[in-house]
Amino acid sequence: MVRILWINPVGTDAYDAPIGAELRAEAAPATRVDVCSLPGIGPQHLEWNALEAVVAGPTMGVIRWASEQQGYNAAVIGCFYDPFLRGARELAGPMAVTAPAEACLRIAATVGERVSILVGRRKWIPEMHENVVKYGHGDHLASFRVLDMSVDEFQADPETTQQRILAEAETAVRADRADAIVLGCTIEFGFYREVQDKIGVPVIDAITAPLRYAEFLANMGTDHGWWTSRVGGYDSVPARELEWVPMLEPVLDIDPRL
Repeated sequence: MVRILWINPVGTDAYDAPIGAELRAEAAPATRVDVCSLPGIGPQHLEWNALEAVVAGPTMGVIRWASEQQGYNAAVIGCFYDPFLRGARELAGPMAVTAPAEACLRIAATVGERVSILVGRRKWIPEMHENVVKYGHGDHLASFRVLDMSVDEFQADPETTQQRILAEAETAVRADRADAIVLGCTIEFGFYREVQDKIGVPVIDAITAPLRYAEFLANMGTDHGWWTSRVGGYDSVPARELEWVPMLEPVLDIDPRL
């Protein structure tokens, strides 16, 4: 059995249960997924870089808790900005860690050659573009397409959200010559299958992709010993420094199949 922790790095558990239900429906039969958020610590979303900074320490505390106390095989930091991914890997011990942009871009670049990313607001693009370049996918980027929606609007009116996603995805394929679409926010969940069927190209979902990538990483480690290398940039934080990263037990939505 593979145990995965999905971390919503925000101070609300409003999305924990619906994301958990979606992930469990998509996971492999032997995968068990718990979802968590920060226990009343931090903002409701991370649309601004300044809000990201607020949740850095608590998120690192959850990573320690998940790896050292709970023995999860993998964790996902559930924000498309991929916040603190390098730091999380320094703290994660044998636990694999990934995040949505990394997973989505690696998958999209395998199933397509020109990728369009659908984001909620123009504000998000600079930081997300930095990640596209950092991960080596700049040459695959066809466009960013803006839905003109904030994080808390995506699930408020699903019909409107799906219509906007479909319209921008169709435009990306037609005008930008995209042959793969990435949904650039984790709260854009629940729409990819129907949009994909209508536009005829892969639509990479921002929670399903990192879940399946986390399963892949966990199995690579278990089966082949291909865990995060500790020689070089991912050298683990030494024990004498860990007092600066206190463990934090999060608010949990536990997989009922456990």
